[in-house]
Amino acid sequence: MSGLAAVLARHVPPGIARWHGAFEVDDVRHTVEVAGWRFAHYDGWGDESKAEFLRGIGAALAFPDHYGQNFDALADCLLDVAGDTVLLWDGWGPFARADERAFSVALTVLGTRVNAERGGSFAVLLRGAGPDLPGVPSLD
Repeated sequence: MSGLAAVLARHVPPGIARWHGAFEVDDVRHTVEVAGWRFAHYDGWGDESKAEFLRGIGAALAFPDHYGQNFDALADCLLDVAGDTVLLWDGWGPFARADERAFSVALTVLGTRVNAERGGSFAVLLRGAGPDLPGVPSLD
């Protein structure tokens, strides 16, 4: 987990990155939590629409019941995520291919949380195949 380990050890700043680690989710969770970070997993393999993404990401991050499942609500709820957090997003490719515009907005909203100055560090790992994402580095 060298790329992830570098983020957890703060040798690499957290951000949005592609990650090709083939580890089981529970192993990733364990590694992240032992390092003192919070872990969330979004399995997006079956999600191709904005609505499915917003529902899935809200469940993954345990947003409150009043979460409105739109991008403004996502931005607001992400700011309330406290503590250093790693979000592992498996299967981002189907949504990215099916709705390029909404996926771009989703990355922008997640990137805003990554760069927020409150709530702790926030890292997003995009795992699995998908289209090229210019400007999104790989942690491998």
